[in-house]
Amino acid sequence: MERYASCVRLRPEYRERYLELHAQVWPEVESMLAAANIRNYTIFMRGDMLFSYYEYVGTDHAADQARIRADPATQRWWQLTDPCQERLPGTPEGEQWAPLTEVWHLSR
Repeated sequence: MERYASCVRLRPEYRERYLELHAQVWPEVESMLAAANIRNYTIFMRGDMLFSYYEYVGTDHAADQARIRADPATQRWWQLTDPCQERLPGTPEGEQWAPLTEVWHLSR
């Protein structure tokens, strides 16, 4: 299992819309994430910052991410959620969320 975390800025004028959308994430979006070997996906919020975390249990993260990007329901979902977000400086080209580097993990 691999852990992934990332962050993005939440545009204040879209805060309520973003929270409304995530109160009921579309089942087909959730199913695609599960089919792409994503587990324990969580988004945290502090002020205007969003932090995501998920566990990847597959064997080809890049291929599974490509499957997610190609999914029509996910693309429609992102058309609603992406305008709510502001990419951070240094976010890789083609990505919406900036990856976070793991510096410590307690495993028991």
